[in-house]
Amino acid sequence: MFQLGIERLLSDQNLQKRLRGKRLALLGHPASVTQQLTHSLDALIAKDLNVTAAFGPQHGMRGEKQDNMIESSDYRDPIHHIPVFSLYGEVRKPTAQMLDAFDIILIDLQDVGCRIYTFLTTLFYILDAVRPGQEVWVLDRPNPAGRPIEGNKLDMNFASFVGAAPVPMRHGLTLGEAALWYKAYKHLSVILEIVTMSDYSPNQPSGYGWPTWLSWVNPSPNMPRLSTARQYAGTVLLEGTRVSEGRGTTLPLENFGAPQFDGHKIINYMKETGADWLKGCLLRVCNYEPTFHKFKGQLVGAIQVHVDGPYYNHQEFKPYRLVCSYLRAVHYLYPDFDLWLPPPYEYEKEKMPIDILSGNSYLRQWVSSGDGTLADLENVLRKDELSWQTERTPYLLYS
Repeated sequence: MFQLGIERLLSDQNLQKRLRGKRLALLGHPASVTQQLTHSLDALIAKDLNVTAAFGPQHGMRGEKQDNMIESSDYRDPIHHIPVFSLYGEVRKPTAQMLDAFDIILIDLQDVGCRIYTFLTTLFYILDAVRPGQEVWVLDRPNPAGRPIEGNKLDMNFASFVGAAPVPMRHGLTLGEAALWYKAYKHLSVILEIVTMSDYSPNQPSGYGWPTWLSWVNPSPNMPRLSTARQYAGTVLLEGTRVSEGRGTTLPLENFGAPQFDGHKIINYMKETGADWLKGCLLRVCNYEPTFHKFKGQLVGAIQVHVDGPYYNHQEFKPYRLVCSYLRAVHYLYPDFDLWLPPPYEYEKEKMPIDILSGNSYLRQWVSSGDGTLADLENVLRKDELSWQTERTPYLLYS
């Protein structure tokens, strides 16, 4: 029977016994729920475990903050009357006062398998920060993007809050597996426990990482569907551009464009120059009018990436390459469009947002030069992807 990490903890008396007599903290968000949609904080306290504090990542423990760089404040939980500390407010790393609040921190975050999604960075920061004797327990959850790997590894000269370690954009790990890799990578002595899922198969169709019966709860406000998570490792690049990534619509990070764009011309150019990068999905020309964010109130000429039908092929779909191809098409067809967004972005005030998102400056230079081929970028990406395939293998917990 499939169980999430939190559910294994709630049903295993031996695991609970190891927690009794300890001060516990929970790092969670709105998607930190059981299959019956009980929030993990409520479920842990209902088991009479001594939860003395909670932590919220980007967008807040309650998921209330809509956009990037909108900070959350500390507050006291109105039901359980415990402090809730923000790790996306005045600080992004736990302070001494925060560390004083617990003996064991339980991390129960629904991730989406992408280096940019900042819950991964928050996990790494906690592993770095905890004191000798304190324990970190990761209550593991599915990776909705599955096992495939895509993108170059982060060049640590471009490290930021949206990339804290040299992993590729789409890393193919659960959060528990990523914690094991990071501990080894940094040679940390932290006491780390992974409460694994039971009967989880990341390669099983049709979910490919996400059990089809499992309800989707937004882990952040602009991650509304499984389809969004599947393509996020590509569409997140648009946050570093002046192209609308669909914020202000009901399908953010699934449709994207700008008022002057002709979606038919863009798709045709992408097909003519590299159809192999468009496999495993369908592209549809559409229009939308954002209610907020880029091009608010303007009609946007857009395309939507569809990955929720029988045409979806999990192994062939390459969202990172698809969006790279899209950016190349935009630069070629609309050379006067000011493509690259300037800093600041996620607390980085000097480096270009697209560079810290992609992990180095190569992608921006490849697009802007206009003379690079898809094969040039393919060779750069493939080298790091093959390297990561080997590097991550010892930390895989699920076949």
